[in-house]
Amino acid sequence: MTTTLCLATGLGPAACAKPTSPPPPPPSSSSSPSAPDAGAINPANIKRIRSSLPAGYEVADVAGPVSAAGLWGFGSGWTAAPPQCAALADPAPADPGARGYSASGAGGTVYVVVAVPTQPAPDDAVVGECARWTMTFAHTTGDVTLAPASEAPSIDGVLTVAMSVTTRTVVESGTETDGQAVTAQAYVGGHVVYVTLVTDPGSPHPALDSRSVGDLLVATVAALRG
Repeated sequence: MTTTLCLATGLGPAACAKPTSPPPPPPSSSSSPSAPDAGAINPANIKRIRSSLPAGYEVADVAGPVSAAGLWGFGSGWTAAPPQCAALADPAPADPGARGYSASGAGGTVYVVVAVPTQPAPDDAVVGECARWTMTFAHTTGDVTLAPASEAPSIDGVLTVAMSVTTRTVVESGTETDGQAVTAQAYVGGHVVYVTLVTDPGSPHPALDSRSVGDLLVATVAALRG
């Protein structure tokens, strides 16, 4: 269920009597026909999601501020190109009240966080301009891709986006380290909720996948609304 992203200004009445065709849906976001920010949430309910984390994984509390881009491996001072895509990569880098969990195991490390974003949810322009973008920090570079709309988790009344990133770090000795991450996030009740999975491409163990990330995001929003 995909809809135009009008969180910042809303949709006004038609400017003329002649009907026009509705604009096409954005390529990489999903929401229901109702208002994307519908419904209040209780961040304290994040504790309810603990039992939904992967079985057998080591679970730890996460407390803010939490940088989503930092979970990908980008330190303070990273840049994005185009620069407007930075808000997608790190929607709530400074909220001291951010909270959630991390769960690490053979299939990677999963982070579940709820926080207050520093900017409104992305609009059509940002989504269109950020289908693909790059990030840079010191010796680390990253290529980010927004998922197709069909792969963004569907949550009633909530705007969601999903993305994947591949990173490469090259140190002075020439040693290269590659990384992968998948993030799905939802904008609801004045908060952003995101689930990030970080995996090691060289691991001999099967990794968790983007579907598990999306399912966990859906479960987390339901818990926060509950």
